[in-house]
Amino acid sequence: MYEVEVKVRAAHDAVRDKLAALGATEVRTVTQADTYYNAPDRDFAETDEALRIRREQTDDNTVSKVTYKGPLVEEHSKTRKEAETVVEDGETMDRILTGLGYDATATVEKRRQFFCVDGYTVTLDDVTGLGEYVEVETEVAENIEPAREGVYELLRTLDLDPDAQIRTSYLGLLLEANNHE
Repeated sequence: MYEVEVKVRAAHDAVRDKLAALGATEVRTVTQADTYYNAPDRDFAETDEALRIRREQTDDNTVSKVTYKGPLVEEHSKTRKEAETVVEDGETMDRILTGLGYDATATVEKRRQFFCVDGYTVTLDDVTGLGEYVEVETEVAENIEPAREGVYELLRTLDLDPDAQIRTSYLGLLLEANNHE
């Protein structure tokens, strides 16, 4: 499965108004803490891979997931292969990874508001230390280009510029910001 995603920096209020006008459905709001790990046998920053444990909190529930993201597969979006599964206990999973030699690199915290519109997910992210972003994404088994073009079109409908996309992950942006301090 491929996750076709485009992320731009954008103020949320105007986007929320556009989503309401489109009849988008608000799905949920969560807070997430994503702890990223680096492998003992290679540097994920160099191979453009990611391994994380996500702890997601809603009003009445906490869920932990382990996610592996492969390298980007094209230069026009943040499309990559992704594998994700729920784990019963995020702390135990952390101990397993660190026991195998994986090092926790950083934790990215964000508040996310999810909307569905025309088969796409629009996420309004408020990332601690970075600010507000909008992600538009969809998943496909193949045929990445039409999915990407659909993401671009929805961005334009939201008065956002696909050419302003940011292909760097929140982790990368956070590490860059911390290096400049």
